[in-house]
Amino acid sequence: MTNFSANNLYLLKSIQYDKANVFYFKDKHTNRTYKLYDYQKTFVFDKNIPYCVSGKINSANNTLYLIIESAKIDNKNSPDSSYSTL
Repeated sequence: MTNFSANNLYLLKSIQYDKANVFYFKDKHTNRTYKLYDYQKTFVFDKNIPYCVSGKINSANNTLYLIIESAKIDNKNSPDSSYSTL
C-alpha cells in the first residue's frame, strides 16, 4: 500500500454500504473526482466545505481503492476560516 493526500476536496455525494461508506469528492482546482472508502465508518462530511483527506491506496483485481485514514477541514482554501478540524 502507498499513501495519498488531497486538498480542497468538496463532497459530491455519499453512499452507505454494509462494509463501508463511500464518498465522492471533487477537487476544485483540478476538477478530478475521487471515490474514497471509509471502512471504519467514522467520517462525516458536509457539502460546501473544503476538506484535506489522506489515507492509503490499496489495489485488488486491477482496481485502486482510496481508503480514508484522516480528514480535516481545509482552512487554507475555505471561504470561512473559522471552521475547526474534524
